[in-house]
Amino acid sequence: MSEDAAIDYRRLFDLAGRKALVLGAASGIGKACAEALGQLGAEIYCADLDAAGAEATAAAIRDAGGRAHAGGRTDAASAEEVAALADRARERLGAIDIGVTTPGINIRKRMFDYTEADFARVVGLNLGGTFHFLRAVGRVMVEQKRGSLIASSSVRATTIEPGLAVYGATKAAISLLVKGFAAEVGGFGVRVNAIAPSIIETPLTAPIKARPEIYETYARHTVAGRWGQPFEVASAVAFLASDASSYVNGSTLLIDAGWTAIDGPPTGLTRA
Repeated sequence: MSEDAAIDYRRLFDLAGRKALVLGAASGIGKACAEALGQLGAEIYCADLDAAGAEATAAAIRDAGGRAHAGGRTDAASAEEVAALADRARERLGAIDIGVTTPGINIRKRMFDYTEADFARVVGLNLGGTFHFLRAVGRVMVEQKRGSLIASSSVRATTIEPGLAVYGATKAAISLLVKGFAAEVGGFGVRVNAIAPSIIETPLTAPIKARPEIYETYARHTVAGRWGQPFEVASAVAFLASDASSYVNGSTLLIDAGWTAIDGPPTGLTRA
């Protein structure tokens, strides 16, 4: 498109007719992503380790007037199950234009206390699961010569605290995995990006919310002075899924309310 051509910006964000696979759709950020993509017009294939939760998300999208299907139980840490999921999604949808993966786990321990099993579990799901998804769905998209893949990194890829070394390492690796894969498949019309949220209220972070002093400490670390909501992450995912981000590839988008912009809690001078 030339510089002088009129741009229809609404159409750039429109996902009507797109086919989307969301792994991790049962709850939290993954559920919000499935709902956001569905409301913007995409047909959604919902999968999760929690098959009933994925079915509930699909049903809610249908109830709201969208098109969605339940993809069954899928363990993101299993290469075989993720490959089978990609095959099922392509068969059901006819194509996969958008692929989003959100499953992850954190075992909060100092490294001296980590067991081999702990390490294998965190690395296997966070990094291994992302690798399995990008590889399986990426193959479909390369064949199609189009598609947008979106993985889940974290603000912990860049900032850390005791007990998060292994988790943070996996999230940093995901950001580099995205860069490397984008370099390999970008020439086939496939985009590969990641999101990096900071503190988002989800079922996984509910234990922190139950401890008000820690909850408030984390909230004060952001410029906004609050935790984020899943829809705020899903909105960024919708951008990366759409043609509005057609020139974005190999990037990790921070959704952190200024967490990485400051060193320590902001002072009152940052408040309006």
